[in-house]
This record gives sequence, structure tokens and C-alpha cells, in this order.
Amino acid sequence: MSTVDDLTSARYAGMRWNTPLSQTHADLLLQRLGITAGVRVVDLGCGWGELLLQAVSADATGSATGTGVDTDDAALARGRTLAADRALDQQVTFLKQEASAWREPADRVLCIGASHALGGTSAALESLATLVRPGGRLLFGDGFWERPPTTEATEIIGPGIMPFPDLIEHARSLGWRVLHMSVADQREWDDFESTWLAGRQAWLLRRPEDPQAAGLRDELDVRLREYVSVYRGVFGFAYLVLGR
Repeated sequence: MSTVDDLTSARYAGMRWNTPLSQTHADLLLQRLGITAGVRVVDLGCGWGELLLQAVSADATGSATGTGVDTDDAALARGRTLAADRALDQQVTFLKQEASAWREPADRVLCIGASHALGGTSAALESLATLVRPGGRLLFGDGFWERPPTTEATEIIGPGIMPFPDLIEHARSLGWRVLHMSVADQREWDDFESTWLAGRQAWLLRRPEDPQAAGLRDELDVRLREYVSVYRGVFGFAYLVLGR
């Protein structure tokens, strides 16, 4: 394996989820989604689809099916491997496609941390309404401001982020019913940021003299500084189970 390939695989190696989430919290969200026999699940911006795989597995009859949609080749390959390892490769398919191009409705739709791929929070909530079948549910994960952000925090995170009450009211104004709401706690956030760094931190410890090491070290140090000094406890993440 080349150094570049090794570094690419290290990027998410320490992560179960590419979102601030614990297994206990994930179990709660899946319970609130109400996965039943025969449901069709679509995950837009799925990454390697850990929550999608668990959603399909939640149906004890083995008749639920799922599709993960993303543009990241490495993440999709990891998802296919995970599906095969769990004997879910006949139930779950991973497709390389822009989330914004997906048009097929499903009983359960997951969109976690991918609203940017659909034009931002408001545009995502509007377009996702066309993808949830009548009586279905949407699990929507999106960022919000826990506290008023500094200029630096806004520059790092980007525009269009709402406070939590505004996010809830905006979803309601677009015709969604809020069936469940919860937010990532501080431990989930700290674990997410730590594991986002962990694979490449380990790579640096193995290869301190590699030509790419200095640049990577600087990149990871900037991310850690920004998290602990700028947006920790300021930028939050909400999980909403929505119906219409």
C-alpha cells in the first residue's frame, strides 16, 4: 500500500460515525424511526452508512432494505465491506451519486450532516418532503448555534446556521411534525472530534519523518485549536425525527 493510500484509509479509521453520536443515542433514534418489516430506507450523504446498516438490521424479519447515496469512493467501499461482513449486502446497496440528484421516495429517509449537499437547511427540509412516502419519517441531523457565535466561529462553520428554537420552528413552518428531538451532548462531541483526528494522529506517530507529516501535523493542530478554542459548546448538532 502506498503512503497516500495509507493516509487516505487513516482519515476515518478511528470513527464509527462521521457525526457526534453514541451508540445509545443511535439506538434511541432508530427506535423513534420505527423501522418495521419491509420498509425502504434511503440515506442521503451516507458516508459508510453505519446508521443505515443498523436501521436495516433493526427489522428482525430481514425484509427491510436500504440504499446509501454518497460521492466519496473510499467511504462507499467501506460501507460495502461492512454490509458484506454483516451479511447485509443483499439488503443494502451503496451508490455513488449526488444526494441532490436522488428522486426515489422511501419509507424512512436519513439525512445527517448533509443538508449542505441539498442547498442548506431550508432547501433540504423542503426537498426531503418529496422523498418521504406518506406516513413515513425523516431523520434529519443538522447543526445549530448553542450560543451566539463569534466571527471566527461563523467563518469556520459557515453561514445559514440557526439557533435550536429557530431550527425547530422552521421545520414546523415547512409542514413537518416534530416526532422526536435530541441533541449531541458534550461527550459525543468530544469523542467525534477526537476520533476525527485519531486515525491520522496514529499515522503521524508511525511516520514522523514522512514528507507529508509536517503539513498534516499543522492541519490537525489547527482543527484541534479551532474546536477547543472557538466552537466547542457553541456549535451544536440536532437530531430530528420528522413526519408529515
